[in-house]
Amino acid sequence: MTNRRRSRHRLAMTFMAPALLVLGIGTAVAQQTPPNKGHDTTPGGKYQPALDNLKGGAQPGSPPGVPTLTADEFAEAKQIYFQRCAGCHGVLRKGATGKPLTTDITRERGYDHLKAFITYGSPAGMPNWGTSGTLTDAQIDVMARYLLNEPPQPPEFGMAEMKASWKVIVPTAKRPTKKMNSLDIENLFSVTLRDAGQVALIDDASKKIVEVIDTGYAVHISRISASGRYLFVIGRDAKIVLIDLWMAKPAPVAEIKIGMEARSVETSKAHGFEDALAIAGAYWPPQYVIMKGDTLEPLRIESTRGMTVDTQDYHPEPRVASILASHYHPEFVVNVKETGKILLVNYKDIKNLTVTSIGAERFLHDGGVDLTGRYFMVAANARNTIAVVDLKDEKLISLIKVGQTPHPGRGANFVHPKFGPVWATGHLGDDSISLIGTDPEKHPDQAWKVVQTLTGQGGGSLFIKTHPKSRNLWVDTTLNPESSISSSILVFDIDHLDKPGEPLPIAEWSGITDGVRRVVQPEYNKAGDEVWFSVWNAAKQESAIVVVDDKTRKLKAVIKDPRLVTPTGKFNVYNTQHDVY
Repeated sequence: MTNRRRSRHRLAMTFMAPALLVLGIGTAVAQQTPPNKGHDTTPGGKYQPALDNLKGGAQPGSPPGVPTLTADEFAEAKQIYFQRCAGCHGVLRKGATGKPLTTDITRERGYDHLKAFITYGSPAGMPNWGTSGTLTDAQIDVMARYLLNEPPQPPEFGMAEMKASWKVIVPTAKRPTKKMNSLDIENLFSVTLRDAGQVALIDDASKKIVEVIDTGYAVHISRISASGRYLFVIGRDAKIVLIDLWMAKPAPVAEIKIGMEARSVETSKAHGFEDALAIAGAYWPPQYVIMKGDTLEPLRIESTRGMTVDTQDYHPEPRVASILASHYHPEFVVNVKETGKILLVNYKDIKNLTVTSIGAERFLHDGGVDLTGRYFMVAANARNTIAVVDLKDEKLISLIKVGQTPHPGRGANFVHPKFGPVWATGHLGDDSISLIGTDPEKHPDQAWKVVQTLTGQGGGSLFIKTHPKSRNLWVDTTLNPESSISSSILVFDIDHLDKPGEPLPIAEWSGITDGVRRVVQPEYNKAGDEVWFSVWNAAKQESAIVVVDDKTRKLKAVIKDPRLVTPTGKFNVYNTQHDVY
């Protein structure tokens, strides 16, 4: 890290304050003086709002001295907040991954402070909305004023609303009983086309789009059923679409909306329950719902409102951050962000539901299992902690301090040449990469400890990835405000982790010259010999997927298509189905 970059990093760390985030991910805001210039590349096109999913919240009145908004300005700000900010700061702005944006804080900071940080961002993971061109000056002005006013509260969303949205497009009796296409399903990638409200199914061999399927807005994740037949996608608008990959032309067969905003969906994987059930968790209202796996019929809704694990205070908005299916018991692992509870929801008998509630650490976010599948590693990112749960014995094992604001995605598993099996995470808030020992039997002295810390390119990392057949470890820095960092990737040699990582100019390799060109989420193909990266631009600009040869680290292919609008997450069917990361 250069002295200039270190000074900017220290500046951002010193003055922590509220921020607005993208992809539902983010961190803190610094002082009024812009911490850096931001992107020098051509600004991205103005974002075109897709929908207002926080509808129903009335505009609160403004007290004396607080800037007011017209009805149109309030509607626009509410829309932008949902699309760009609510994921980290919460519908009620009480904070989680991002700092709280409640009015006692925002009014103390003031309009100029808020406007500056929305514009310039910080190396700690706060996007530079203004200098990147994502928001106009007028939109930033509206957002700064919006944050000085009380937030609206959207309505609840119960069984009646869910069933009203539920639609079986193709009944199970009319679906094929065998695979009816020639697709190599295990080598398909489900690619999120964020602002288009779609996913693209891309074939690994041909590098061509097979289908583009309409979904909810800004699909957050794709998940595969235990059989590999069904693809579940969930948008930030809480709409789930169930796609049958066996059909002659893969297409949606059911859909449902489970709330106003959501991030997580998962399917049952325990023996005897394959493809039987699905579960989804909402950000608003804070709840999860268990559904039939082949139709999405809602069966049971459970609220997550309750007491926090530390101060034992009531929290009105404890959102479901992520969900994972256990391979040891018929259980869903439900991570509740604000309360810090990990819920082991046993689906063996959903009428007499049993839930094991594990008090871990507040502000849980994302995570994955270790190499054995027994231990679940999840980031409590606002507490700079990784919680470890034994899924076999159903208990908390450890709370491990790591760098600032860990954001692992599913994390990365590999065998360290010195410390044995480890699980790795990058960070939004600093340039560190933490390697944690995960083998209590053969490496007990290293188990549940940070055994090594690598140095990355900077803060703003969202995803880290490797593969059982690879000796490379790939780390992105998507939300770093410096264009040279956010548009490249860093790769480490697992056999020589004493050496620095090698930066690769992924955005440059794409051939795209305009836009922010953020590089996000390395994803392997089934064979483990290719790594795919999204080069993510604004909706009206060209984006691409860059494919790199894992062995040589050289460019292998660039996937471009007019339909490839704002590609972000990519999910290889086989790797997602079998939890290969």
